[in-house]
Amino acid sequence: MISQEECTHIGSAGRVTENVEVKIVDHVTNKPLLAGQQGELWVRGPSIMTGYVGDDEANATTFDSDGWLKTGDLCYIDHDGFLFVVDRLKELIKYKAYQVPPVELELVLQSLPEIADAAVMPYPHEEAGQIPMALVVRQTGSKITEEEVMYNVAKQVAPYKKIRKVMFVDSIPKSQSGKILRRELVNHLRLCELSRL
Repeated sequence: MISQEECTHIGSAGRVTENVEVKIVDHVTNKPLLAGQQGELWVRGPSIMTGYVGDDEANATTFDSDGWLKTGDLCYIDHDGFLFVVDRLKELIKYKAYQVPPVELELVLQSLPEIADAAVMPYPHEEAGQIPMALVVRQTGSKITEEEVMYNVAKQVAPYKKIRKVMFVDSIPKSQSGKILRRELVNHLRLCELSRL
C-alpha cells in the first residue's frame, strides 16, 4: 500500500525497493553524485540481470566491473530518497559542451497556454553540434510565433537550454501510452527538409 508521504512526491517513480542498490553517477566520469543532482541511474541486486549470454560487447557497455547495471536513464534522487526519471541519456541533445534533456523543455512548452502539445528534438548545427528544436502544436485559434515560443521558453530555462528553432505541426506522434514517438518525428523532419530541396 502506498503511504500518504509517497502521494505527495508528484512525478516521482517512488522509493527504491528492498534488496536493490541504486546510485546516480555522472555519465561522463562515472563518479557518484549527491542527492538532487542529475546523472545516470545505476542499479545492482539479486533481482537485476547479470549480463547477456554470449555477448561480451553488450556486457562491457551495460555493466561496470562491480556488477552495476547502467540503465541509460537520466535521473535524480531527492533528499527524501524518492527517484525521479528525467529522460533517456541517448535522447539528450548535445548542445556545445552541454547535455539538454528534451523532456524538461517539453514540460515548459506544454505549460504555455497557446500551445496544445510539443516535442523537442536535436537539430544538427555546424558550430554547436546540435540545437534544441521544438515541434509545436498550437491551440485552436492561437497565432503564437516562433519568436514568441523561443522567448517564453528562454525566460524559464538556463541559456544553454533555450529553444533555438521552432516548427509548427498538426500533431505529435505518440504511442498508446502517450510516449512521444521520436523516430517518427525524425522521419517527419527529414521529409520536410527534402520537400524544401
